Amino acid sequence: MTRRLFVHRGFSDLALRLLAAVNVLFALGFLATLLLVAQARAEVATCAGRDLLAQIETGEPATYTRLQSEAAAVPNGRGLLWKVEKPGVEPSWLFGTMHLTDPRVTDLTQAARAAYESARTVVIETTDILDQSKMMAAMIERPDLMMYTDGTTLTSGLPPEKAKIIDDALSARGIPPASVARMKPWMLAATLSIPACETARKAAGLPILDVKLAEDAKADGKPVEGLETMIGQLDAMASLPLSMHVDGLIATLELGDRIQDVFETMVVLYEREDVGMIWPLFRTVLPDGDAAAYEAFETVMIDARNATMRDNAIPFLDAGGAFIAVGALHLPGDGGLIERLRAAGYSVTPAG
Repeated sequence: MTRRLFVHRGFSDLALRLLAAVNVLFALGFLATLLLVAQARAEVATCAGRDLLAQIETGEPATYTRLQSEAAAVPNGRGLLWKVEKPGVEPSWLFGTMHLTDPRVTDLTQAARAAYESARTVVIETTDILDQSKMMAAMIERPDLMMYTDGTTLTSGLPPEKAKIIDDALSARGIPPASVARMKPWMLAATLSIPACETARKAAGLPILDVKLAEDAKADGKPVEGLETMIGQLDAMASLPLSMHVDGLIATLELGDRIQDVFETMVVLYEREDVGMIWPLFRTVLPDGDAAAYEAFETVMIDARNATMRDNAIPFLDAGGAFIAVGALHLPGDGGLIERLRAAGYSVTPAG
């Protein structure tokens, strides 16, 4: 029974990771269509999600035990704050974030706050999210990354049965299909995956953790730098196969309000600093047929970006005194930032 809560055509990775890639867009609300969808979903501000891992522990103890073993085997799977050192250079810090406004995420631990305060420079994934003019410029430069610009629509070219699923599901949510017809499927899926409580907090002006760190840094007179561009992030997302995006949209629509359970589980794991559990948990619930899509997503959106982040972080680490904040999923694993920095000659040790 618990397993059926998860298995919805591969929603787990797409709904979660799409959020990580485009959360910043919703925070600024720069598209009228996104605002329309957000307003439709912002009526309920209470987060009502359940911890799915706790349900597994109760309902499927053998699966829970296996997940614990797999999580324990993930290199650097526990901890959000890491000290980065190199002989003759002032220490720096690597910190895992989650792109949410939830206070359980945005309230730093004492250790993370101390590391932030000791740093001279704050580095986040992209500084484009801090400047609406840059966001709009990126939209003008590459509107094709998020919207259809050639006359194609969301459902044109799809098999009739998939087009009907999407149109019916949108109508059931009170969203006229024509109002979002020009949105790319991954963009709409990401929009619909945002829980109402998160939308409401954004509407009230609460920043996601990455933005909060950058705003605090500016207020404290610390320079703020970035490791990527928004265009680079969106280009990576748009490069994935259209069929994968369409299936992800259908999965999100089928999942409905149960996406709140996914968010709650992620926040609970983040609060526990148990990042290594995230991949084993969601890999477990992926249908077998989606293994290739999972691998493609991880390669493009995690591994390739980890290499870019590592290369762009090195100048800040060599200057010393940097507080580098990136999505927590970029930290663990053999190809994670921690191991990549160690391979580049840095000592990286837990500091939380």
